[in-house]
Amino acid sequence: MQKAGGVTAETGGKGKDGRNMQGQISQGKMLQRQILPERRSFFRKRGRTIIGTGMLLAAIAAVGGFFAVTGEIGALAAGGSVLVLAAVWTAVMYFLEKKELEGFMADVGRLLDTMEGIWNQEEEICPVEKFREITGLEEETLLSRLGGRFCRLYEMMDNARTNTQEDRKKLQSLVSDISHQVRTPVTNLKMIEAALTEPAGDQEMTAEKRREFLEAMNSQVEKLNFLMQALVKTSRLENGLITLHKQKGLLYETLAKALGGILFSTEAKKIEVEAICPEELQLPHDKKWTAEAIFNLLDNAVKYTPSGGKIRVEAVPQEMYTRIDVSDTGKGIREEHQAAVFRRFYREEEVAGIPGLGIGLYLTREIISQQGGYIRLTSSEGEGSVFSVYLLNKEFR
Repeated sequence: MQKAGGVTAETGGKGKDGRNMQGQISQGKMLQRQILPERRSFFRKRGRTIIGTGMLLAAIAAVGGFFAVTGEIGALAAGGSVLVLAAVWTAVMYFLEKKELEGFMADVGRLLDTMEGIWNQEEEICPVEKFREITGLEEETLLSRLGGRFCRLYEMMDNARTNTQEDRKKLQSLVSDISHQVRTPVTNLKMIEAALTEPAGDQEMTAEKRREFLEAMNSQVEKLNFLMQALVKTSRLENGLITLHKQKGLLYETLAKALGGILFSTEAKKIEVEAICPEELQLPHDKKWTAEAIFNLLDNAVKYTPSGGKIRVEAVPQEMYTRIDVSDTGKGIREEHQAAVFRRFYREEEVAGIPGLGIGLYLTREIISQQGGYIRLTSSEGEGSVFSVYLLNKEFR
């Protein structure tokens, strides 16, 4: 591979501000469409009361004016009758308004009781049918609009509850994985410490034997340190505490950084490494984390490739994605185990003697998926494996 100059893509801020302005205008129009019908509904509901009060006042004014002009008692009596009828009509309208308001509040109470009842159910129940029975969601009424708002509120609350349950399950799984992985090295450290402080028999432990125990202890400490670092990275990625910054750059540089991490291990096992990448190939990606993801695949290939084997890295540009193949001539993976290798801390029983924690492939998949890509495995037992990473050639907004 040969190094080539990088190109940095810039995005203007004007378009973004324009989109924000357009979004604010759209939200304003939507709010206007929601408020105006409610105001019209308010005046429709209060119209009868206003009309009744107006008619009563108009009748009083008419009787008073007619009596002032004519001075006749009969006109005053007729006007009084009109006033009584107007008062009765106003009282009836007030009673009807009160009954309607009481019915509306009762329906609102039923809506709240229904939402609370569904919320407390363990099984998942859609509240739309229940709300439709109470409000008639298809009708254009204030109660139906309120029912629609309750439906949306329930969906938001249900999504929040689902996310909380998923986070709780992830936390429980993480704690279980940590306790399982830490148990073995901690037990080994306790055994080594006991052997060093309380040697068997009356014989003094030789310096050579003590050195072997100390090396074993150092190995377990390094394993714990690696485990803690891997868990911290994984947890921060899963919870969004690490933000991947994608910038357009040469893929060559990222692959070179990843390949540098296996230089000594491949030389020790006399493994041939071949890398093929177009010099000018650029794509948006986080160089630091993508290099770590590719390194995990390469490190995995070195572990399971026998001495004298071969590892090949090839970048192949495609229409929407760039495919990065990491292939080896190792033992391969049986088909029934291929889906499980991306699980956290998963390891096959056949490779228990090979150093590893089973977290590299899981971490790689997390890094690639957070960049809009994906990873695919092709393998046959005894014929090696090919891990194909797919990264987008450009950002889609």
